[in-house]
Amino acid sequence: MKKMSLVLLVSLLFLFVFSGCGSNKSNGSEKTDGKTKKMDLVSKGKLTFGMSGLLKPLNYKDQGKLVGFDVEIGEEISKRIGLEPNPVTNPWETIIQGLKGKKYDAIIGSMTATEERAKQVDFTSPYYISGAQIFVGESNETVKSKEDLKDKRIGVVQASTYKKVAEEYTKDIKSYPSDVYALQDLGPGRVDAVITDKIVGISAMKESGLKIKDVGGILQEEKIAIAVNKDNPVLLKKINEAIKSMVEDGTYEKISVKWFGKNLLEK
Repeated sequence: MKKMSLVLLVSLLFLFVFSGCGSNKSNGSEKTDGKTKKMDLVSKGKLTFGMSGLLKPLNYKDQGKLVGFDVEIGEEISKRIGLEPNPVTNPWETIIQGLKGKKYDAIIGSMTATEERAKQVDFTSPYYISGAQIFVGESNETVKSKEDLKDKRIGVVQASTYKKVAEEYTKDIKSYPSDVYALQDLGPGRVDAVITDKIVGISAMKESGLKIKDVGGILQEEKIAIAVNKDNPVLLKKINEAIKSMVEDGTYEKISVKWFGKNLLEK
């Protein structure tokens, strides 16, 4: 009887150990160097992602609800990694601080992946390609290229990468809380030009009916990516996998064409 009990105990122990080694993934966790790591989430079962909510049609509020290209990308990513999407807003100038302070899990808000920002956060692979573009008033015939920006008054968004671009041409720079406010000031001539994201400017022309135009080519290419905290490698990996699968099965292009009429990953 004791022998049979011993055999049964050993068998159960073997089954327990074997079943524990059968998979490296379970409920959003992975084994890395023999240790199980999980996604670090602000709210259990949700992917909370931050954005300014002021970049129509990328992310903005419609009747109190956050909508736009960034929002739909975030919703699709959430679905693919088994989480409920939870988009939230935060002022752009403190959006990285909000991420580091664990107010949200990721920034899906049209953020350019720069070396300086990468010192504070980790970036996924790009989810669209854009670039800095010059916009002027529709009747402006003075600024036709970047060479014409010398000593002109240029408008940019606060805490954006476009300020550094503008500084290459002038010291007279005016900062705004949103692109729309900057572009609106082109009409009355409060600024001579605005440097902003090409997609944002073209969308503003279409959606808001602003009397503006783009001049010259893209000043610099920008890779727009999703930011996560450096201590969250599992989430970073899963978001990258979701982006890759969205591109491969055509879902990404469908969302992109809906909002812009083209695939934003194609140059």
